[in-house]
Amino acid sequence: MSQTQRSPSLLPPGARPVAIANWLWVVAALVFFIIVVGGITRLTESGLSITEWKPVSGALPPLNEADWAHQFALYKQTTQFQTVNQNMTLADFKFIYFWEWVHRLIGRLIGVVFAVPLIWFAWKRAIPQGYMPRLVFLLFLGGLQGLIGWWMVVSGLVGRTEVSHYRLAVHLMNAFLILAVTVWTALDMLALARGETRGKVKPTGFGWLALLLLAVQLTWGAFVAGMRAGHVSADWPKMNPAEWYPSGVPYIEPLWRNIVDNPVVVHFFHRWFAWGVAVVLVMLALKAMKRGGRKVAMGLKLALVAQILLGIITVMSGVELWVAVTHQAVAAILLMFAVASAHAVGLMESSHR
Repeated sequence: MSQTQRSPSLLPPGARPVAIANWLWVVAALVFFIIVVGGITRLTESGLSITEWKPVSGALPPLNEADWAHQFALYKQTTQFQTVNQNMTLADFKFIYFWEWVHRLIGRLIGVVFAVPLIWFAWKRAIPQGYMPRLVFLLFLGGLQGLIGWWMVVSGLVGRTEVSHYRLAVHLMNAFLILAVTVWTALDMLALARGETRGKVKPTGFGWLALLLLAVQLTWGAFVAGMRAGHVSADWPKMNPAEWYPSGVPYIEPLWRNIVDNPVVVHFFHRWFAWGVAVVLVMLALKAMKRGGRKVAMGLKLALVAQILLGIITVMSGVELWVAVTHQAVAAILLMFAVASAHAVGLMESSHR
């Protein structure tokens, strides 16, 4: 489709799809960054260091020794401190507080970086028709993420030494959803600017399947992280030197709970379901390549190989901090390339309708 064939209703005078795409790439980069910092926060056991939720005043860190003493006193009331970190010094506390504070600060920054340009683009009538509801939905997801984050933290303050792995998974998957929708919308804008589509690009059936299976794998990755299930085994491909599946594993009743609550079963599932997801993602990459998405298809395959290797290294390293953080970072990159590949397939299908 040529530039002159654009639908006037989709690109009204003043529409700026390229500018909107560039803005959304900045947002996606910040979301990627907060996912990485979130991984560091989790792996350094920093998530429970801030026991209050103050969306505005909480943007400032403790500014003097009295403030630090107050924050440390609040942390000392948590079960995590009382049962795990009784010997923690104020210097140790400042380290974990820093990561949680940075994590929350980036979340606030993302809110500003998204909301202010959105208002400006809406005021200038620069948003192509039909996209305002999606952008508002993204804004809603961002606000919801803050609430989910606090809901997650509350689960670990009293009676537990860590947050609920269910709530951790919801928090991480909502971040991945924000990232996926942001990337898809940015690609939509570029397709509109190039005149390659008359409207929103929709995933094909296979695209939906690939993204859904990847979402399942990412969810169980969050379960592994939340339950510290990565420590179940430091061997690969077997879960101990002699067995593919450890013998004598105690099971939970009812049995269906084991797939989400038993660290051994969760680890086993995440380890081997990955290969089925890998096959489907390779097929998605091949479809994208056939439809002109050569670069994103190559990126998807490279990210997939890197993620599999990092998963293995994470296990064999005993969940070394920076290896595990990189594993989470590449998971976000893999998702972005999967979204871009599904978009390339969907774009070609929509252009043939």
